[in-house]
Amino acid sequence: MKFTEMGLSPETLQSIQALGFETPTPIQEQAIPILLEGKRDFVGLASTGTGKTAAFGLPLLERIDADLAVPQGVILCPTRELCLQIAEDLKKYSKHRAALRVVAVYGGSPITTQIRDLKRGAQIIVATPGRLMDLIERRAVKVDQISMVVLDEADEMLNMGFKEELDKILGKMPEERVTWLFSATMAKGVAHIAQNYQTDPVEVSVGGRNESAANIQHLCFMVHEKDRYPAVKRILDFLPEIYGLIFCRTRAETQTVAEKLIQDGYMADSLHGDLSQAQRDAVMRKFRQKNITILVATDVAARGIDVDDITHVIHYKLSDEIAAYTHRSGRTARAGKSGVSIALVNMHERRRIVELERRNNIKIALEKVPDAKAICENQLLALIHRVVECKVNEEEIKDYLPPVYEALCHLDKKEIIKRFVAIEFNHFLEYYRNADDINVKPRPQRERQAGQQRSDNSKRNRRMEAYDTKRFSINVGRVHKVNAGAIVRLVCENCGVKSNQIGAIDLGRDSSFFEVSKEASAAIQQGLSNLQLDGRQVSIRSASGQGGGQGGGRQGGRPGGGRQGHPGGRKPRRD
Repeated sequence: MKFTEMGLSPETLQSIQALGFETPTPIQEQAIPILLEGKRDFVGLASTGTGKTAAFGLPLLERIDADLAVPQGVILCPTRELCLQIAEDLKKYSKHRAALRVVAVYGGSPITTQIRDLKRGAQIIVATPGRLMDLIERRAVKVDQISMVVLDEADEMLNMGFKEELDKILGKMPEERVTWLFSATMAKGVAHIAQNYQTDPVEVSVGGRNESAANIQHLCFMVHEKDRYPAVKRILDFLPEIYGLIFCRTRAETQTVAEKLIQDGYMADSLHGDLSQAQRDAVMRKFRQKNITILVATDVAARGIDVDDITHVIHYKLSDEIAAYTHRSGRTARAGKSGVSIALVNMHERRRIVELERRNNIKIALEKVPDAKAICENQLLALIHRVVECKVNEEEIKDYLPPVYEALCHLDKKEIIKRFVAIEFNHFLEYYRNADDINVKPRPQRERQAGQQRSDNSKRNRRMEAYDTKRFSINVGRVHKVNAGAIVRLVCENCGVKSNQIGAIDLGRDSSFFEVSKEASAAIQQGLSNLQLDGRQVSIRSASGQGGGQGGGRQGGRPGGGRQGHPGGRKPRRD
């Protein structure tokens, strides 16, 4: 389908054709025909960067009466950046409808200026929830003729705590309006809004609920906490042509990372809530013009970034919100392009990767942070590529070449190339000469053993449910490279106990616990002396009295009475 086949007006078609619009994206193709009718509430679920603004913006413009200079449509979005971006897009789409006015209202700018803009007349208001609520309470916005309400990035508005404002705003709107809800994920709160403020909505989901764009490659690098920043540097050096976003969790962290990158010579800057609107606009202008190629941002500040050419998104730290991963990653692979999403995690965050894969229906490949050799090779090839692609202005340069030729005449071609490369490349060689491997070494065997232990314990617990049990401690654990199977063999071989009489085994760091049936406990008591395991003297002691009936024998909570969740009462080491 083409835009020309959708029933859009000649004025709108003229505007979007000038912008290069020819073929609609999947969400546009499915949403626009339904929204042009304007009779049904609507829920559109699609990843960030799939063209949602045009999907709701074009039908909204078509259904506005430009001769009636009162608000008829309201678009609510989470941030001022996104608010400005949507307003700018709508103005481009309506370029050939001179009487139609779009006004953006948002926090962080003088409300008096925005009130003056509204008084001049506006058919469409693009707003952040807090500022619109303020304007409604000041009676600067009349909502009695609003016929269309759009909630863009509804999930993010809820994440940012705008539920109360949304409830108040929607409660004040005319009942006969239509409500169009667009979101990247169908979070519980979004479903709540749909249920409370929509009537039998049409739902269109592109790519499945809560899924990331299919043309994004998802990677993760596992590093120690202290190596996050060195890992970012290596990634940036490995990708000389990167045009990317780095996401941090806090404003302070964003500023710190950006300052370090600038100090280390990268074309970087920061975008976060502590900047004034003028500063934010200046940063975004530099980023769009590629005067800076690395933008370090918080989740909230980045919501208004609508740049089609971003190649990579780097998650310096993962957000606590699962849905944030989809929004962050969606800043790349826009407008049909491909992109890469890279997450930096420490050992304790590995489970987050599994959860992200499950919730977003994606595969996140565990890769190694590039080593020094790979980085230097990529940098050298990028340098050579720039040399090959360099355009020479023969006329302007010819007068400068004779003394250069003379100075280099005693060197052969290979020597000139080597020295030329060395001048441009020595600092990388110097920096990475003694670079360590900062990848955390995965321990798949240990993980498999832990998984097997949990599986074996489950089987043993089921097997022991019919018995009273007794609990013993043994002075070996993971630090001694002992697994559950070794303890089973030790007890069976030295005490004459059968394996089906042994219950759950809890491996601690330097001591462990196991349960046996009450009948077998006497044999354990008799076989306690002179035990050895792999040449190490082993002692087994009674750890509890008789178990509490079925389910076997644990008293006092976790092994050794330690912290819940940490065998032996030890807290896990933090990276």
